Amino acid sequence: MHIHNLSEENSVLNTFISEIRDVNIQKDSMRFRRNIERIGEILGYEMSKSFSFKNQKIKTPLAEAEIKTIDNNIVLSSILRAGVPLHNGLLNYFDKAENAFISAYRHHLENPEVFEIIIEYLACPNLEGKTLILADPMVATGQSLSATFEALKPFGTPKEIHLVAVIGAQEGIDFVTKHFPKNTHLWIATVDKGLDNKGYIVPGLGDTGDLAFGEKLQR
Repeated sequence: MHIHNLSEENSVLNTFISEIRDVNIQKDSMRFRRNIERIGEILGYEMSKSFSFKNQKIKTPLAEAEIKTIDNNIVLSSILRAGVPLHNGLLNYFDKAENAFISAYRHHLENPEVFEIIIEYLACPNLEGKTLILADPMVATGQSLSATFEALKPFGTPKEIHLVAVIGAQEGIDFVTKHFPKNTHLWIATVDKGLDNKGYIVPGLGDTGDLAFGEKLQR
């Protein structure tokens, strides 16, 4: 897997990362969502540099201009519900992309430290020969991304696969590396040290879905 860790270079991205981690700023859910969205825009911009481009002639009021535009046929897929702000940020930049949505959540067994990934809803276009962008804000154990990828396989084989995440634990990154094709790209804003005994990223930021949309009842 090709890993692109944007935190290896300092940029304005650091500001947005610091704000989504801050327990005081997190209280403003609208700002939290917007910061995730802005991180998605930055990740999308950097990812776009790896795409294929074609020459396109544009007619201006004065003459013709030749511009290189993206030639990829993109399908943008996100994991509900936490992935929605990240999806929106990417969609701001890839506004012609087709879209896929999948519901994946942790189902805890009798031991609260043990869980399985449950997928209940999936809407997806044909993926054959296309560029699949799979967005999940937090790569903790990596099991959600892996389960999502397995669920998408019946829809066709993408030409390219790009994973987009805000924060990941090294353990989760190692897991997805083993479960995705070797030529997959991971675009991630920052990487944290590890996981706690419940599989949450440390230092991380907490539950992304709850911070963005409010607390939920567990089942």
